[in-house]
Amino acid sequence: MAEPPRTLTADRGDAGRRLDLVLRRHLADLDAATRTRVQSWIESGQVRVNGRAVRRVSARAALGDVVTVVLPDTPPRESMAAEDVGLRILYEDHHLLALDKPAGVVVHPAYKNVKGTVMNALLWHARAWTGAQRPSIVGRLDKLTSGVVVVAKTATVHAALQRALNAGLPPSRPSRVGEPRGRSLDTNASGGGSAGEKEYLAVVYGRVNVARGEIDLEIGHDRRDRRRMVAAADAGASSLTRFERLARVAAPRAGLSLLRCRLVTGRRHQIRVHLAARGWPVVGDPTYGEPRWQQIADPLLAATLRHFPRQALHAWRVGFTHPVTRAWLQLEAAVPSDFARLLAACGLASETSR
Repeated sequence: MAEPPRTLTADRGDAGRRLDLVLRRHLADLDAATRTRVQSWIESGQVRVNGRAVRRVSARAALGDVVTVVLPDTPPRESMAAEDVGLRILYEDHHLLALDKPAGVVVHPAYKNVKGTVMNALLWHARAWTGAQRPSIVGRLDKLTSGVVVVAKTATVHAALQRALNAGLPPSRPSRVGEPRGRSLDTNASGGGSAGEKEYLAVVYGRVNVARGEIDLEIGHDRRDRRRMVAAADAGASSLTRFERLARVAAPRAGLSLLRCRLVTGRRHQIRVHLAARGWPVVGDPTYGEPRWQQIADPLLAATLRHFPRQALHAWRVGFTHPVTRAWLQLEAAVPSDFARLLAACGLASETSR
């Protein structure tokens, strides 16, 4: 099946970045646009920058560069099954929707999870959509993370949302978990603009002794295990997470804190890796966590932390300028019941009502 050529214009988020990374960012709606394939397209002369073929994967894009990609024919793939699985829709219009994903649910079908995913449920939800509309997920949450997932209904909207949510964030502004939930549409909202906002709540081990700050560490694949990521000064891609401490308790010999984290970049496992690198691993994280519940004197609290079934990370709030209406759209997923019970057990729950 032949795909039409794709043309994109490098924006500020692309300036100075490698050409293969720029293409992957703008072609996120294409399953075929894996890193290996994108690099092969460049090396085989299928990518032109300002009309000239560029065959170096490491070539850097400049602001305003016009990049054209001639996509190869792709064989038809097995259709994904639509399944009548309930979705909690937070917002929907003709162009996009947002849903509240529970922890434990996979976003997209894979080898070990071919059914019961968010995408299977979206195909059922979209069965009456018309024309070129088809659900396309903008960014993905890990299976064990709950919260907001944004879905585009067309390739054009997907590309616009991808740019907005990867454009970097404005300076942090104070907020509390108890602020009104749901959604707000306001063309004059103070947070509105071209940049997107992605905020998470995390319960972490450790005494976070600063009210707010930034974690600026590069993130790359662990050379010994490609499924894991590592954070270090020279690990790979530049990565920045802003955080605010909402609450903390002594939890003798361990410490527990509730953090609000805001992604400035969107690397794989970024929050979990950054927090672990600072000595504040997320409670229940099976990959980057630590069994610090063993250090807690209160046996009931220690048991609660030990048996929490997933990483205590919730994609709480997403904000962006609507790609069509240009209104500022802010979407919030309420704290799920398991997370709320954990907050109560840790003595952090009172902060959620402030």
